[in-house]
Amino acid sequence: MRSVFPFLQWLPSYNKRWLGKDAVAGLTLGIVLIPQGMAYAMIAGLPPVYGLYASLVPVVIYALLGTSRQMAVGPVAMDSLLVAAALAPFATTGGENYVAMALLLAMMVGGIQIILGLLRMGFLVNFLSKPVISGFTSAAALIIIISQLKHLLGTAVERSNRFHEVLYNAAIKVPEINWVDFTIGLLGIVLIVLFKRWNRKIPGVLIVVVLGILVVYLFGLQSYGVKIVGSIPTGLPSFHVPVITGANLLELAPIALTLALIGYLEAISIGKSLEEMNGEETVNANQELIAIGASNFFGSLFQSYPVTGSFSRSAINGSSGAKTTVSLIICTFMVVVVLLFFTPLFYYLPNAILASIIMVSVVGLIDIGYPRSLWAYRKDELVILLLTFLTTLFIGITQGILFGVMISLLLMVYKSSKPHFAVLGKIEGSDYYKNIDRFGEDIEVRNDLLIVRFDSQLYFGNKNFFKQQLYKCIDAKGPDLNGIILNAEAINYIDSSAAQMLIRVIQDLHERDLKFYIAGAIGPARDIIFSSGIIDELSKECLFVQTKEAVDYFDKAVSPSKISAKIAYQSLRQR
Repeated sequence: MRSVFPFLQWLPSYNKRWLGKDAVAGLTLGIVLIPQGMAYAMIAGLPPVYGLYASLVPVVIYALLGTSRQMAVGPVAMDSLLVAAALAPFATTGGENYVAMALLLAMMVGGIQIILGLLRMGFLVNFLSKPVISGFTSAAALIIIISQLKHLLGTAVERSNRFHEVLYNAAIKVPEINWVDFTIGLLGIVLIVLFKRWNRKIPGVLIVVVLGILVVYLFGLQSYGVKIVGSIPTGLPSFHVPVITGANLLELAPIALTLALIGYLEAISIGKSLEEMNGEETVNANQELIAIGASNFFGSLFQSYPVTGSFSRSAINGSSGAKTTVSLIICTFMVVVVLLFFTPLFYYLPNAILASIIMVSVVGLIDIGYPRSLWAYRKDELVILLLTFLTTLFIGITQGILFGVMISLLLMVYKSSKPHFAVLGKIEGSDYYKNIDRFGEDIEVRNDLLIVRFDSQLYFGNKNFFKQQLYKCIDAKGPDLNGIILNAEAINYIDSSAAQMLIRVIQDLHERDLKFYIAGAIGPARDIIFSSGIIDELSKECLFVQTKEAVDYFDKAVSPSKISAKIAYQSLRQR
């Protein structure tokens, strides 16, 4: 039960002194979450109240099932943008259908995450490399910012998920700008930034929301064309099963999978970073998949759109002193109170204020430092980042993340097909055998012996490269060559194709009267050497723990010690 419900691990030993800290953190979190949730719902193209609905059931579910004690779950900017991109085809078919598809998308995302968690497939998120995520996130942040220009300008700007199209659509609407809306939004941005720089503990977002509501109400600015939130339904969301059809499932499947992985990546990265800050190791990767998945799945039954962990709110929760997920329960209680009693207060809230909250919140997602560091030492990964960034910005959001993943995987495959291949030599006055290109002046050069090291697993994708490099080095040695030693310390796997290649190479070298030895093979590689038939062609006497032992055997036929031989011949297949 403790593995299924992690709160049972800490609840029995809950310290009463923690309640005060959890309460303060929960109240602080609620103050930020309520306006943020409404703003992020606007990014998703949903009525603001759905941001509050997404801050109820999902948050409670995570508090019970999540393994991070400080992470704050709820609506976030990135997932909201992906929802808007996925549901763009439904935007013209009516508001109710759009909302229904958002709820169905949340259910699909949750279902995928739960299945992946039960199958212990959390490792899949590793295929979203940091350059891909950084490029995608920065581009998405720019798209989010530019998408809020319609609220800042107070005009109707045609929707699009492409940066240049939104920018053009906004530019042609500049003559129709509502200067009152623009002034309110600009002042909102300035005030939020000033509050952040002055003291981050001040709830600047809440103050700006209150000021915006008061200004519109007291001066009747809606009569000047200022766009306001308007009526927000009072009461809690009702239980409702999303409408499921085969056509909708097929149409939403690609973005649902993308959202499931990105949402999990956001959550697990937040959980791990909080873990490092607190010095507590509580986060379980696969349980987090189940927790986030359950939050989305059951949240969709109570009118929630997709949610995940929030970077900014998690930082606020942690810095406010949260000790456990009790802070999330208290935060949820605040949202409940607002929905039951205070939604009429948000009637006069200007859309421009929500736009200013969004713009300031997501600008921090634009990462400039990481591309600079890649320019200094990893230009190949910088190319991936830039391609992902440009594809997301100018072609499409889903296309950007998928293209980035594809390019990063292709780079990984290319690098694994041509890994590092080094020729080794003995450093004078020592027993160390190192790369002759790094220690050329200190290496003892021998024409009768070739020592090579292959720094990768040996599989069908690089077996030909290995063979070509090996024979190239053999030919370079000339007729004086009598023996070859393969340092296999870095080879942790040999597939069947590579094993057959290695057998044929050993046979060919023996036919040329060249001796062949393998040194430093680790356990998994030794198992394959014995199980694949390589040992039948090589013979056990040609396996060594260290390169030095192989060299001594080649020079003087000196056999290694009994313990060394025992280690060299040890294999699961030999037991």
